[in-house]
Amino acid sequence: MTQAAMTGAVRKTPAASRLTRQRARAAWLFLAPSLLVLILVAAWPLLRTFAYGFTDANLADPGAAAFIGFENYRFLLTDPLWWRSVWNTVFFTVVAVSLEMVIGTIIALALNAAVPWRGGLRAAVLIPWVIPTVVAAQMWGWMYHDIHGVLNEILVGLGLIEAKLAWTADPDLAIWAVIFTDVWKTTPFVALLVLAGLQMVPRDILEAAKMDGVSGFKLFFGVILPLIRSAVLVAALFRILDSLRIFDVIYVLTGNNERTMSMSVYARQQLVDFQDVGFGSAATSLLFGIVALVSVVYLMLGRLELMRED
Repeated sequence: MTQAAMTGAVRKTPAASRLTRQRARAAWLFLAPSLLVLILVAAWPLLRTFAYGFTDANLADPGAAAFIGFENYRFLLTDPLWWRSVWNTVFFTVVAVSLEMVIGTIIALALNAAVPWRGGLRAAVLIPWVIPTVVAAQMWGWMYHDIHGVLNEILVGLGLIEAKLAWTADPDLAIWAVIFTDVWKTTPFVALLVLAGLQMVPRDILEAAKMDGVSGFKLFFGVILPLIRSAVLVAALFRILDSLRIFDVIYVLTGNNERTMSMSVYARQQLVDFQDVGFGSAATSLLFGIVALVSVVYLMLGRLELMRED
């Protein structure tokens, strides 16, 4: 670089710096209303929840709470019902998310193919996702009914079962009833995200792979999957976080059943049924910490994977 060019670059630097600072101020100015709303709606209640977790507050008179330190957390970590809810949540998350990722990817591949009425099929697949979760859970609860449920009628009619089953009351079937309902409800969300990733795959790469004789499973695992890895990781992250804090489907179908109780249902029982605001807040805070930790670890592992590929 010549001396004149270096001098010109130096002269441009202050102006560029001022422009950068102006853009940064403008960006913060536009973000300020959203950040303020977020602080009022999310941050303040969250801080209050953390604070209540160190007290003996009750729902009748939260203002009379006394500071008791980590007593709530000590009892929480020794409560067998809490650990049962943790296991239920982990089991639900692993099984449900795995099924949703596999089925959602298959649906996305089918919708991405050049088939007639593809637009209508995409809209139809999304119907379970747009139904409110409580409504969907109640609908499946009627279908699971041991006497009048349509699911038992179909299975008995096909000869798959000999007697009608109490899907949501049987301790061995209740968790699977919840999982099947959640898979039906949220698989379209996974399919939508994976389909968005498939839409970004260059057609010439697929055509070149097919010309080289690559097809079937080799084409998917060797060519397509690496190209849509980011979309798959995002879909899995969203579903894992939702599953770890699952509440509505489980509570509508099985209530406070210990065999299906999730961490969110456990926290709700302490807060509302037992009116123990302090202990329930401690459970909620611990749930928040678990979800946050899983998010950080997942994002770190995903970033390391992407860096390794680069």
